[in-house]
Amino acid sequence: MVLAAAAAIILRVNLPISVALVWITNPLTMPPIFYGSYLVGTLVLNQPEQHFAFEASWAWFIESLTTIGPAFLVGSLVCASIASVIGYFGIDLMWRRSVRRAWGMRNN
Repeated sequence: MVLAAAAAIILRVNLPISVALVWITNPLTMPPIFYGSYLVGTLVLNQPEQHFAFEASWAWFIESLTTIGPAFLVGSLVCASIASVIGYFGIDLMWRRSVRRAWGMRNN
């Protein structure tokens, strides 16, 4: 959160939104987001879904990079690209409405 705030200040972007968006991915939401990205990656790469059991060890992590890693990375890239396009046009639409409303109030 501190890095997001610092980056927002340096890049001169909206500080409250930058800090708030950090909370979208938290320990409770990461597993469904990561699994969804993995599933999208398997669809894009046309691979069957690999069944795996999570184990908190470096050996499992290294082994998983070779088996589920490519699908997860491709899925993450696809999901991030889609989310960024939706976010860009969504914010653009909200900004235009806000400006239009401000001009309407100014004319009245």
